[in-house]
Amino acid sequence: MPQIKSKIKRTKTNAKSEAKNKSIKSEIKTCIKNTLAQTKKKDAIEIFNFAQKKIDASVTKGVYKKNTASRKKARLAKHLASLK
Repeated sequence: MPQIKSKIKRTKTNAKSEAKNKSIKSEIKTCIKNTLAQTKKKDAIEIFNFAQKKIDASVTKGVYKKNTASRKKARLAKHLASLK
């Protein structure tokens, strides 16, 4: 356990942000899995749009970097294009 007061505060805030980021990342992973599990294009489009919104929101919150989010969306779009 840290002795310095500022380090104690940083430890608390790091734990809070880590928990927040972890829940957001988990939610995005679930959206991606749901999109990839769809076999019909119509159903997949709705989930894809929701996943895209979540990914974009995570970039503005600082959970993901811009290029990481772009790569995730591109991979989802590629899968969506392959559906019939």
